[in-house]
Amino acid sequence: MRFSRFGYSFLGVALVAASAQAGGFSRGTADTDILYDEGNFSFRAGAIIAAPRQEYTANPGGSTSGGVVGQNYLDTYVIPTAAVKFGFSENLACAGTYTHSNGASSSYDVPYGLSGRLSEVFTVSEFGATCAVFFDMGRGRLSVLGGAFLESFDYSLEAMPTLPVLGAVPVNVGLDSQAYGWRAGVGYEIPDIAFRAQLLYRSGTTHSATGSGNTPLFPGSLPAYGSGELPQSVELKLQSGIAPGWLAFGSVKWTDWSVNETLDLVVDASALGLGSLDSLNQYYWRDGWTITAGIGHTFTENISGSLSVQWDRGVSTGYDLRGDKWLVAAGARFQDEMGGELRLGAGVSHLAAVDITKGLEAGAAVDSGWAAIFSASYAVRW
Repeated sequence: MRFSRFGYSFLGVALVAASAQAGGFSRGTADTDILYDEGNFSFRAGAIIAAPRQEYTANPGGSTSGGVVGQNYLDTYVIPTAAVKFGFSENLACAGTYTHSNGASSSYDVPYGLSGRLSEVFTVSEFGATCAVFFDMGRGRLSVLGGAFLESFDYSLEAMPTLPVLGAVPVNVGLDSQAYGWRAGVGYEIPDIAFRAQLLYRSGTTHSATGSGNTPLFPGSLPAYGSGELPQSVELKLQSGIAPGWLAFGSVKWTDWSVNETLDLVVDASALGLGSLDSLNQYYWRDGWTITAGIGHTFTENISGSLSVQWDRGVSTGYDLRGDKWLVAAGARFQDEMGGELRLGAGVSHLAAVDITKGLEAGAAVDSGWAAIFSASYAVRW
């Protein structure tokens, strides 16, 4: 049984659904694995759909009736992913990648918290370019990876804060910014047994976003700005053929989520004689750890499948609701007669119950919840 033709496909199939429910604000991961595809050209594109559900059991202050109690606050979201690889020689390949690397989306039927949030959404789009240089070494080959990426940050808030004298006032805020980062790594592979080990670092970024706020109290726009940090990460991936037609794989990822302390948002309302309208989201997270393990099997020359489990340590330290997650994911890979490759994945994630014990929203709590995750992608290569 030749591992080299099919073995490397398992890991991407199994983990594509899992990445959508990783810790903190993590969503998609740049498809740099395409650099290892055989041939001079590869293109892969797809999407992941995540539908989480987790209901409040208590409001800020500890009340268990009215307010947001019984509401699911998590919105369904879609993560696009695309990658194109060009092989310039046997020893050099480069890839362009696109995905939503981070994001969050919540909505409420009634104003929530001190800022009176009704919906809060942000998305970080990542456009990356990564190259790999390959060197023959022993039975296999060593790879050195390096590249850069551009992040585009988009944020929107709908709120109904209660202001002195004026009472509850609707406010809409939109912000955007851009930031640059880099990634670097090293890998070693032995294609004959589908063995690969890779260590990849991704830098963190700092965003200082600007935009505007709108309210019926004022005919124009009010200046707005916000700031926050997104973390660096290091991921170790391993896989190896263990028997003819069988492959074992796993990964460990550390993410520096402790840099995310607060999200500061200011709307300059001096034109209304109100000074500024400040919104402060408190996090004070700890670092995240994500551990995945799985197994894959080749059923026929054109069909393979995989099954994986993942544990993600919650990053919450008592200020918010990001708790532990367990995920079971399955994937399938189909190669057609034209040389294309269809990947399908699905997963179910369990979200741990969490209580907020500190900060501005102390007393709020959510019950354990679930998320359904589906993914599909198609690739061509020559």
